[in-house]
Amino acid sequence: MAIPEIVPSTAEVVAPAVSSESAARPSSSSLRRRVMGLALPAIGENLLHTALGIADTILVAGIGIVALAGVGAALNVLFIVMAALSSLSVGASVLVAQAIGAGNTARASHIASQSLLWGAALSLPVTLAGLLFAAPVVALYGMAPDATAVAAEYLTISAASIPALALMLIGGSVLRGAGDSRTPMLVTALANVLNLIASWGLIYGHLGMPALGVAGSAWGTLIARIAGAALFLFILVRLSRRVRVGGPGTWRPRWRTAREVVWLGAPAALEEIIIITSFAALTPIVVGLGTVALAAHRVALNVLSLSFMPGIGFSLATTALVGQAVGAGRIDEARAVTNVAMRWAIIWMGGLGALFILFAPQMVGIFSGDPQLIAIGATAVQVVALAQPLWAGTFVIGGALRGIGDTRTPMVISGILGWTAVGIALLLVSIWPALWAVWLAYIFTGPPEIGALWRVWRRKVRGGEG
Repeated sequence: MAIPEIVPSTAEVVAPAVSSESAARPSSSSLRRRVMGLALPAIGENLLHTALGIADTILVAGIGIVALAGVGAALNVLFIVMAALSSLSVGASVLVAQAIGAGNTARASHIASQSLLWGAALSLPVTLAGLLFAAPVVALYGMAPDATAVAAEYLTISAASIPALALMLIGGSVLRGAGDSRTPMLVTALANVLNLIASWGLIYGHLGMPALGVAGSAWGTLIARIAGAALFLFILVRLSRRVRVGGPGTWRPRWRTAREVVWLGAPAALEEIIIITSFAALTPIVVGLGTVALAAHRVALNVLSLSFMPGIGFSLATTALVGQAVGAGRIDEARAVTNVAMRWAIIWMGGLGALFILFAPQMVGIFSGDPQLIAIGATAVQVVALAQPLWAGTFVIGGALRGIGDTRTPMVISGILGWTAVGIALLLVSIWPALWAVWLAYIFTGPPEIGALWRVWRRKVRGGEG
């Protein structure tokens, strides 16, 4: 199946694939191995990202609750920036996967090179904006002046790391699209070790480094991201077998390729922005519950993000494998891959959700010994853990839709229901002024979200498996 220059709709991708019923269908065990082979390293990579965030939170928490609340607010802003930059990484992953599935490695390499080039270029104005407007942006959260000052300092330093972050995001997505999720995991592991050492030393003045307090955490992250970006570029230029960048004329901007990548990636990036801003919109609601509740809210997010890792990993694997199946013209295989990924994502996230319900106080207690914070945070963790199986489904189906070229449907459905949850949370807090009431909103929005995504997916890949 020829890869379209631009993939404007799923229909253009699915129609030719239906004609490939004569292709040999992989066995169930083979599909499971392929899904696990991509998903497990992706889970490991995201677990490392989360573990790093947790470790940074623990290091910052040693300074005090004000520092913890300030850094949490700054990270909310940075997550929005990361989502904006993810347009190129998502588009690159899908198009590289489809090119690899079609056996067109030259096109895969071209897409990879251009995505890295445009990622670096587009990140520069974002960095400048972060350097200039960090203080007024974090002031919008309405925190206490001391927490606002911490957030502004952290955000200003972190803005300088955005170009390196963009290259890391795109480099990892390109390799995953080509079917290699192990290398991004290893690069992330190395960057995390460097981050921890540098942050620990710069926060508290160890290893002969200056004691910079909260700013040390941001500087440690900057150092690690630069090293990670350099390593990804080295791998893609010198070591990667399936997709390799570099060569004469490689780095000359190609507007047509940029449009292809952005066409697919922009809705996915907008989806992330909508969802992240909806989570960020919870912060002003939580601020009204007090500084301890705000700190507990941040801790709960760190704990709960662990249960998201399987969903994210299976989503990334589904996008890559469905994209490769589409490139090869095998829509029946795309359907089967999604079913396998869905089943295992629900098992993993459901199991972790159960563990969080049982051991929530102990997990929250890792971050703080404050009894009030532990009580508030543990209850919130237990409430939202109930939604984990539903979120597993939304992760995987959203990844499958992106793999066939439909990045708009997940944006619309998840975006609408994400903000619906904010409205419900505001209503519930007015009835029960507690942090757990904020998270209870997602129990209400989970079922309609997975239901709507599933109906669209089934319609897109119409027909039975045989």
